[in-house]
Amino acid sequence: MTTEAQKYINDMASKRGYVLDYHKVLAQHDFPVMQAANHVVAAAYLDQRTLDRTTKELLFILSLTVMRAPKAHIQSHIKVALELGLSATEILEAIEIALPEAGIVAFQGGVEAWSEVVGAEGLEPDITED
Repeated sequence: MTTEAQKYINDMASKRGYVLDYHKVLAQHDFPVMQAANHVVAAAYLDQRTLDRTTKELLFILSLTVMRAPKAHIQSHIKVALELGLSATEILEAIEIALPEAGIVAFQGGVEAWSEVVGAEGLEPDITED
């Protein structure tokens, strides 16, 4: 990997709070495409415009849930949202918006990603014989 590509990926991690596996691979094997893809993401997501970063994180978490993105990708944004000060409940509410529009399978994926990050546990049935 070139020094320039390594510096770039380090800067991405610092600004975003994460890097994904495809970022690492493209930085190593097709750095110009990595830069081009990152410029689009920066313009739509990272650069401060009208929406604040916490709102963008909630929208990202919701859209990734609806798109059934890999769990690790959803979790990376959940972690950033928590670091930005959003509560676990606020994040769950964003994921719950996926239910009526994307269905139960997409929703379940989002809840699973969320519960693993925040350490949420469910209630187990307590069925006792009378």
